[in-house]
Amino acid sequence: MPRPTTRPLVVLLTAALCALVGAAPAAAHQADPDYDSVLRGVTPSVPGLQVSILARGDEIAIANETGKTVEIPGYRKEPYLRMLPDGTVQENLRSQATFANRDPKGTTPIPASADASGPDSTPRWHTIDRSSRVEFHDHRIHWMGETGKPAPQVTDASKKQKVVDWQVPIVVGGTPADIGGTLYWTPQEAGFPLPAAIGLVAVLLVGGGLVLLVRRRRGPGAGTAEDVW
Repeated sequence: MPRPTTRPLVVLLTAALCALVGAAPAAAHQADPDYDSVLRGVTPSVPGLQVSILARGDEIAIANETGKTVEIPGYRKEPYLRMLPDGTVQENLRSQATFANRDPKGTTPIPASADASGPDSTPRWHTIDRSSRVEFHDHRIHWMGETGKPAPQVTDASKKQKVVDWQVPIVVGGTPADIGGTLYWTPQEAGFPLPAAIGLVAVLLVGGGLVLLVRRRRGPGAGTAEDVW
């Protein structure tokens, strides 16, 4: 008599865990998954400057291959980030944006020393990378309101709609330019939700436990040929 096996249960649990892992990236990034920030481009165009939007607006990524210094001003037009021609990337510890951008809701405490308009506004440059690339949150490109709540511009929460056009200023070799894009309300575009995946795994675990309990009570000889994979 073939022995009973738990292989079908293992397969089902593996599939559920895969669903859970597949859902994680949509929930792991911190930008609201009901919104999507789409890049339009850089105006005027800058040869050697590569810009992209990560995780639906969670971050801006910039790669500097221009051979020039690229500067990203903060929210008060103060020096915030700079990328030097040799690949060095630095943040200004006297810029409030340095601290406000450390989380997408801007709740990171800002030290009193981060005051670019104070008596001593000389930038305190701190090197954070040497790869000619930087990735950073920017509150100008993503939704700052309550997660999952439509912006006031949204007239039909069931449909994709434009919320606002946005711009992030940059300066390349002393010449001003703008990174431009559009923020959209995109309900239910984030894929299989993480809570549902967790619920599925929980149901399968409970169901699998019941199956094993019944089989143990029947004894090792209760299996059938259909139990074997």
